[in-house]
Amino acid sequence: MGNWMNKEPPPPVVLVPPLFDYPPLAARNRMLESSYNLLFGKLALKCLFEDYFEAANNLNTIIMLKPIDDPHADLVATVSCPLDFKAEKDVVGKAFFRWQSDVDDPHTFVDLFVSNSDPIFQLRSCAYYPKYGFGAFGICPLLVKNRVSSKDYGVMGLRYGSGNLSFGATVSPFSSEDELPKNAWLVSKMGRLTAGVQYEPQCGAKDGAKCTNLKNWSCAIGYGSGSGSPLSPSYNFGLELAKSSQFIASFYQHVVVQRRVKNPLEENDVVGITNYIDFGFELQTRIDDAQTSNKIADSTFQIGASWQANKNFLFKGKVGPLCSSVAMAFKSWWNPAFTFGISANLDHKFGTTAYGFGLRVENLREASYQRADPNFVMLTPNKEHLAEGTVWKIGNRPMLQSDVNAGNFDGLPRELRPLDKIL
Repeated sequence: MGNWMNKEPPPPVVLVPPLFDYPPLAARNRMLESSYNLLFGKLALKCLFEDYFEAANNLNTIIMLKPIDDPHADLVATVSCPLDFKAEKDVVGKAFFRWQSDVDDPHTFVDLFVSNSDPIFQLRSCAYYPKYGFGAFGICPLLVKNRVSSKDYGVMGLRYGSGNLSFGATVSPFSSEDELPKNAWLVSKMGRLTAGVQYEPQCGAKDGAKCTNLKNWSCAIGYGSGSGSPLSPSYNFGLELAKSSQFIASFYQHVVVQRRVKNPLEENDVVGITNYIDFGFELQTRIDDAQTSNKIADSTFQIGASWQANKNFLFKGKVGPLCSSVAMAFKSWWNPAFTFGISANLDHKFGTTAYGFGLRVENLREASYQRADPNFVMLTPNKEHLAEGTVWKIGNRPMLQSDVNAGNFDGLPRELRPLDKIL
């Protein structure tokens, strides 16, 4: 009886919710892409400016499922249609069936792509050997209504990747066009500085002059910090000269903050919650003769921000000279998880507002994780962690520093670790 009367109160806890979408689906296929197109904050900015911003007057449904007894295989299907569709051709359906040899390594895989638009049936494959850093990949459209460009005949490539260097090239072996290589890149990282160059021959260039034509070359330089894990704050600033005709400046920052919990539905021992805030800016300015590019705006920009308040709600917004959009998403962490999103798009030119809707069903990414840090002992499956021994002060960095700052991510599941040590 005495022990019951003198029972100590439970230790304070801090809610650490999982991110809505990490790692992004685009990261699973990054070995098929040029490293130049994914670094310098480009992948993060693409997710910030595009995810959950549904097309105006459109319904987008995504189903991402994997078998319970075979984690090596999964299916991602997308169906998109206008809200007032009147014909079957208005509905666009796509699906990927993927198999990867290692559940924890997404870099060696084979997938089949089917769609009711070009390409109708496509095979993609990639093999990467981390011990040596070399990889090979290929994209082969098997069924295409009309083969117009060299991509319609298939692409093959070789690449090398390490922690500080990435280079590779792609060719179209079955194309009649004389393009060799079709794409080539070289990216190097030195501390917080990343620099890269990419060669993409333009159609219609004179034979023998493609390599010397500056319009076929792009270069970029970026400065950033952070481990790449969503539990670690990070930022990236990049400058790019694309095809000697467009100058692009971008900035992206991921912030991990904690705020006090004032929700009467929470237990008394819950003292705070971790939030994720992202901010991005991108400016594009043309530097070539305006007469040769009068169909493209001389200058444009966009600013975006997102705030994940807890494990269930995500708010996003972006502003540009032509239109602005806001989006809200609600996610239920069942198995499978359901996500419903709604976005509003304001056209500044005509002053009209249109709405888009999205629905996602997923069990590809796990909702919970364990921490070996004594300050973050899992209490329940909904990300409640001990906050004992940590001074709670508003504005301080979150209590995630001991292992994350040291670069020790072994205690984290794969979906919260950095993408890996491959540049």
